[in-house]
Parts: sequence; structure tokens; C-alpha cells
Amino acid sequence: MDKAEAKLLLGRELNAFAALSYSELAGKIGRIEVKTLAGESGAVYQIEIDVLRDDRPDGNLLILASIDDGGWHAFLPLTESRIKRTDGTLI
Repeated sequence: MDKAEAKLLLGRELNAFAALSYSELAGKIGRIEVKTLAGESGAVYQIEIDVLRDDRPDGNLLILASIDDGGWHAFLPLTESRIKRTDGTLI
């Protein structure tokens, strides 16, 4: 897996997801989003994004994302996360 390429794709997808409103993200809790993307190198990657409540029912939302190429990296994918506050700002 080309880690630089994978990190670029993961960051792009995570940032697009994190740009959603708080209420849109809250509606995605419990539904893991899965995408398959091809990098410029031709490698195929799978990205999974999940939204969880951070600490309390009306609290911050934790957005978790991971990427792998289906090889042994599937057991240890690259991950990134963002936290969306109730006012819509990102931490």
C-alpha cells in the first residue's frame, strides 16, 4: 500500500464527510459508509467511515475513517478521525 496515496485519499474523503452538518452526521450514526476508490497509482482502496456519539446523547460526534488496500493492511488500516461539536465546528 502506498501510504502517502492512501493518506491523501483518506483525508479527502474524511474532510468531505466532516463538512456535513451536525444533524446530517447524527443521522449517519450506526451506518458505516464504505467506498472503494482507485488511487493515481492504480491501486484500489477501501475506505470505511463511521459516526459515533463522543460522550453524551446530545454531545460531540466522533467521525472515524480507515483505509486499506485489501492486503495485509486490512488487519492494520490507516486511520484518521475528526470531532464535530454541536455548534458545527470541528476539533
